[in-house]
Amino acid sequence: MQYTNLGTTGITVSKICLGSMTWGEQNSETEGHEQLDMAFDHGVNFIDTAEMYPVPSREPTYGVTETIIGNWLSKQKSRDKIVIATKVVGPAGDWMPHIRHGQTRLNEANILQAVDGSLKRLKTDYVDLYQVHWPERKTNYFGRLGYEYTDEDDGIALEETLSALSKCVHAGKVRAIGVSNETPWGVMRYLHLADTLGLPRIVTVQNPYSLLNRTYEIGLAEVTRREHVGLLAYSPLGFGVLTGKYLHGMRPQQARLTLFKQFTRYLGDRSLAATEQYLEIAEHHELSLAQMALAYVNSRPFLAGNIVGATSLEQLRENLDSSDIRLNDEVLREIELVHKDNPNPAP
Repeated sequence: MQYTNLGTTGITVSKICLGSMTWGEQNSETEGHEQLDMAFDHGVNFIDTAEMYPVPSREPTYGVTETIIGNWLSKQKSRDKIVIATKVVGPAGDWMPHIRHGQTRLNEANILQAVDGSLKRLKTDYVDLYQVHWPERKTNYFGRLGYEYTDEDDGIALEETLSALSKCVHAGKVRAIGVSNETPWGVMRYLHLADTLGLPRIVTVQNPYSLLNRTYEIGLAEVTRREHVGLLAYSPLGFGVLTGKYLHGMRPQQARLTLFKQFTRYLGDRSLAATEQYLEIAEHHELSLAQMALAYVNSRPFLAGNIVGATSLEQLRENLDSSDIRLNDEVLREIELVHKDNPNPAP
């Protein structure tokens, strides 16, 4: 297992981070604990979750994922060896009325209530990394490439959000803070406010990054590399598309994109065409497509953590073993040729 640091915090994390958004929906608590045990045995010390998990977020299962992790933590008796990251939801409107009765704006009251709820479910008195799940303002994320200006009120100011996060840090409830689904402007604004107001700096950005979506490289890679902010890459297998299991119209039973047809972000024609080409590269070099895709993400210099998720122990084992794979120059060159011809088919 490879390890890195979260910004300049001194918090050491495994480059493979265990994602948890299926626990409580596609996976039972027992299966979640089995995944945690396997990952921990492989040297993973980094777990990512969120208050809204599992996905899709529903009232009957709200918070269940954090509870599953909390029950595992209470059995382990090794809290100091494990780095826990969780997230506060962004504005959800009518999307998630079951979370705080729809009160999900990123103001101080909601953030303080959210962190206390997460701590209770996780059965811990602190989280190592607390992240804003998506921005308060209207901007381009969740698959939207172009930014469309609007003169509508942006809502809660970043100053208030960052100040609330700072209170969590100073209260000892949070060790470090990060953002997710953010833009270069958002990251730089958070950093500017931290420096000018004497507030904590964000140390991570959790954004999508995979062979099918390298938009992070366009602006955020330079920003985060120069500012000592690391990428936590989510969907590094494009919701499983980069395993090849959805090619040629296949829809395996119990697979995420079979069960939840609303998640179409990675299933477009360009995406599947690129996946076919990446599969040819992997097979030519006697690699599994999933491990090649994950190894590519692991190799990026701006990476702080590669968030892998699985619904079976077999899938998880394959994902974990990607940490031992180093892609040679020929593989990397062939990957770049595919990317040049068909860039970012699933943003």
